[in-house]
Amino acid sequence: MSQLIETNASLGFFVDYPKIIQNVAPIEIKLHQLNYLVGKEDMDTAVRKLWAENPDVFSVLDILIAVRKKDGKKAIDKTGRVRPLEDFFRTPEGVIEYIEDTGLKQVLQNKKIHNLVDYVFGVETGLDTNARKNRSGHIMEDRIAQIFAQNGITCRQEVYSTEFEEMACLGEDKKRFDFVIETPEKTYLIEVNFYSGGGSKLNEVARAYSELAPKINQVPGFEFVWITDGVGWNSASNKLEEAFYMIPSIYNLTTISDFINLVKGQRG
Repeated sequence: MSQLIETNASLGFFVDYPKIIQNVAPIEIKLHQLNYLVGKEDMDTAVRKLWAENPDVFSVLDILIAVRKKDGKKAIDKTGRVRPLEDFFRTPEGVIEYIEDTGLKQVLQNKKIHNLVDYVFGVETGLDTNARKNRSGHIMEDRIAQIFAQNGITCRQEVYSTEFEEMACLGEDKKRFDFVIETPEKTYLIEVNFYSGGGSKLNEVARAYSELAPKINQVPGFEFVWITDGVGWNSASNKLEEAFYMIPSIYNLTTISDFINLVKGQRG
């Protein structure tokens, strides 16, 4: 536990700007057209004029309150009816109600927002923080891949268990392993993750791998390997300890050298 590191994040971890730019680009023209509403005292009239010109511009109003269409969010309208957000964008009356009741009307009228393209860029930056957990895992995978390469170890990434007939022992589950290393003696099926913070996810992962490892390890020539790190495990050390009894091959970024030497020895 004393070897666990606090973070695996570089400065590039915090925001994925290329993805943000990609998200804003398809709606940029509509946002520019919506800029017509900025500073308008008579918002109702402005909405109706813009609607007459191009009603489709209002289809992007959901992102102005940091909601994506795929989220399927709903809200109660003035009549007490529960409606999907996009329903409000089907009529000028619905748009007016949406802008007023969300608070956008006041923000637009008072010019708290000057340019909706820049504003949505900021919204997307905020929403992107939700993807950091996934990026943390990818960073760990990239680091492990780099370690393998630096040590001359050939591996394959994102390999499904269905490639191996012997993995019928896993039942109907189609398991994807982060890495597979094949040596003359063994085939190592490897999972990699990193947790800088605690949570129920750690308990679930430890339990799942504790059940998975014995199934794989009972098959001659196969072994399950788990490479994990991060001080998040301090909040779930008991589950990690339990996993050690079920999974002989658990490594962190400090002890991975032991696994490297083991693989090199088998190729020797």
